[in-house]
Amino acid sequence: MTNKKQPSAGKPAGAPAGRPENPFLDGGFYDRVRDYTERDATFSKELKAIAERGAGKQGTDARFAPSLELLRGVVKKGVSLNDMLGRIVQGNESGLWEPWLTAFGIELRGVSYDKAGPRNARLALDISLGAKANPMFANAGVRNWRSLVAEDCAQLQVEKPTEQAPARAYAIFFLDAAE
Repeated sequence: MTNKKQPSAGKPAGAPAGRPENPFLDGGFYDRVRDYTERDATFSKELKAIAERGAGKQGTDARFAPSLELLRGVVKKGVSLNDMLGRIVQGNESGLWEPWLTAFGIELRGVSYDKAGPRNARLALDISLGAKANPMFANAGVRNWRSLVAEDCAQLQVEKPTEQAPARAYAIFFLDAAE
């Protein structure tokens, strides 16, 4: 995964016509905004751009999504995310799936535990301000990771902030979906 400028400031090559632009896809733009804007305000602006643009659906399987490449190599609790995803697809160690995924800020929102068929898993990656994945991407220098993830995911779920709770956002990916 790279943090380089995309063509036409937010419209990746082959993007469907009519989708609003997300200028935060451009890593340079993101860095310039961060230089002059507080963290919370930058997050709010990026989340608004992500919500307006919608899910890009360019890499909806979590095992192959380019934006998740960095995460797939990270080891938590002795196992890499890539290995975890493989174990889910194989149906191995099902009681450990949720705790493994939680270490990355991923919720298992639906899955088939049937040993014979596909998993049909629905994974929700937290892309909120305090997301567990944020430090992993930040340490790698990928500050606009939320926008990149939104381009790959199958669906977005954005919950507006309330007086009791901050804004929450999730990028939904699939794993071993039924044909």
